[in-house]
Amino acid sequence: MKNKFVNSLCIFVSTIIGFSSVIAQQSHVLTVKANHPTATIPPTLWGIFFEDINLAADGGLYAELVKNRSFEFTNPLMGWKEIKQQGSSILVINRSTTNPSNPRFARVSVQSEQPYGIVNEGFRGMGIKKDTGYVFSILARLKEGTIGTIHVQLINAKGDHIGEESIVISGYEWKKYSVHFTAKATEPKARLKLMFDGKAVYDVDMISLFPHDTWKHRAGGLRADLVQMLADLKPGFIRFPGGCIVEGRDLANRYQWKKTVGPVEERPLLMNRWNTEFAVRSTPDYFQSFGLGFYEYFLLAEDIGAAPLPILNCGMACQFNSAEVANSDDLDEYIQDALDLIEFANGPANTKWGKLRSEMGHPLPFNLTMMGVGNENWGPQYIERLKIFTKAIKDKYPKIKLVNSSGTDPNGERYDYLNGELRKMNVDFIDEHYYKSPDWFLQNAKRYDTFSRNSSKVFAGEYAAHSKLSNEAVAKNNWESALAEAAFMTGLERNADVVQMASYAPLFAHVDGWQWAPDLIWFDNLHSYATPNYYVQQLFSINKGSIVVPIQLKNEVVAGTDSLYATACVDKQSNELILKIVNTASRQQDYTILMEGVSRLSQLARVTVLSSDKLAAVNSFRSPMLIAPRDMQVNVNDKKMTLPLLPLSLTVVRVKMN
Repeated sequence: MKNKFVNSLCIFVSTIIGFSSVIAQQSHVLTVKANHPTATIPPTLWGIFFEDINLAADGGLYAELVKNRSFEFTNPLMGWKEIKQQGSSILVINRSTTNPSNPRFARVSVQSEQPYGIVNEGFRGMGIKKDTGYVFSILARLKEGTIGTIHVQLINAKGDHIGEESIVISGYEWKKYSVHFTAKATEPKARLKLMFDGKAVYDVDMISLFPHDTWKHRAGGLRADLVQMLADLKPGFIRFPGGCIVEGRDLANRYQWKKTVGPVEERPLLMNRWNTEFAVRSTPDYFQSFGLGFYEYFLLAEDIGAAPLPILNCGMACQFNSAEVANSDDLDEYIQDALDLIEFANGPANTKWGKLRSEMGHPLPFNLTMMGVGNENWGPQYIERLKIFTKAIKDKYPKIKLVNSSGTDPNGERYDYLNGELRKMNVDFIDEHYYKSPDWFLQNAKRYDTFSRNSSKVFAGEYAAHSKLSNEAVAKNNWESALAEAAFMTGLERNADVVQMASYAPLFAHVDGWQWAPDLIWFDNLHSYATPNYYVQQLFSINKGSIVVPIQLKNEVVAGTDSLYATACVDKQSNELILKIVNTASRQQDYTILMEGVSRLSQLARVTVLSSDKLAAVNSFRSPMLIAPRDMQVNVNDKKMTLPLLPLSLTVVRVKMN
């Protein structure tokens, strides 16, 4: 009797264990329904946001190496140091009544037998590369004397010459002089030294130094390695020029696109509003030369295959600073700027602004389809001005889509008011910004699941997870922040019929000149590296697909259950099924993927994994690929595959549908 009871107990326990095993196996199944499309993915879903913060333009993307090249900083000789000789001097002259766009130039008087010199420190030094060619140029004339010579010298941190050439100056009219030379050594902190030889009085302006190897080898162009990193993201759009830079501290300091086009020497300098914004990161030498202006932004967008998305001031300065507004009856100038920008981008060459674009080198239109009105503005004053802008733009250009601000946060009084008013107006896009903790991003992966499909679309215009695992700037771009963003992005893609554009922010940061962190790409004068956040953005962008299809766990969307977040789509062009799965657990989880609604699948799936077992891990100049994508293959058997999801990982699967 006892043995019979024991045997029965064993059978019962075995049955329970077997049943539990089946339940466990069933719970570890992700089901993809490839023949049930839920949303079309727009080509603009994943893009990039550019703002001139953290030395992103001058000192960064714009390849000019000379700081304060036209003596227009508040302190006219900031960035310059004299090599004095008795009787010789430098004097800054202001001619604002005759040349308001470029009012200052320097007058160098050499009255000694010894050369007189000035040295430019560059943007935290100048990054010079051995065997690379450089072009030096200067606007100059003689005020006194018949002939003079300027010795152009690159010097390293020790003062040694690593490249030099000379220019002979003659004549009393302004003329552009240029000379080419090759650097003999690599130096991250080089300086430019100009020695004026011969008793004469020189007038000099627009002192410039560019490398030959700019992006597409354009003269006066962009830094090639940084543009390549943008191109490698395969962005659907690029938003420019910001950001708070659009608003300015006050309206006089706002960004005005018309002052950023035409000849570079006629583009007036403007104080960068980030130069003293943060006392702990004060950058008083931060100005905008606008060598990277609206024409260059449009050209960059075209180069990297991204739709241009310019943002314009709506008559409101930054509400965190002066909160100055233009009277609603005095918006004509602001509205005309918007209308003229569309003409500059799209107009034929026989129009005023289309002609300027053509003269600058681009006869064909840039095909602008959208623009933003205001940045992070809020309150009834914004809605009042927005309505005036919208009517004026839509009346003349009804096909242009408009991006509209929902304020500074994704919830709260400002957001609730603006979101309600904007949806009443049936605006094209509502621009939402989120600078939140990693936990917020995880908790909001379902944010858009319940949004109306028949209302205004969402532009996730600025977002970044701000980790508290470290206070160091570059360490804020750790794996914890990137993983949380990846989880949130699965919710954005799953709701691509609601969220039609999204971009991380900010984009660039110079390690020696940043004001804000975290940032997507870090660089110094010679090198750059991609953060884990960059690789998350890249994996979503290059694996975008065409239509969203369901991926479910226990018949529910995968957004936190079992620490997983997932989205699935079909790429019609390549005929592939694409899965993106985020495992936020600190343990490996093995899942069976069932792919329904397909007749046949390839026997091998391409799998890309981004992972780290340490949430605080970061990439750096020393270890730029510490967290980087790794590729492998996984077998597919009868529309089913077993997929090991590594701890703390983003896994992307691509499998061909036959």
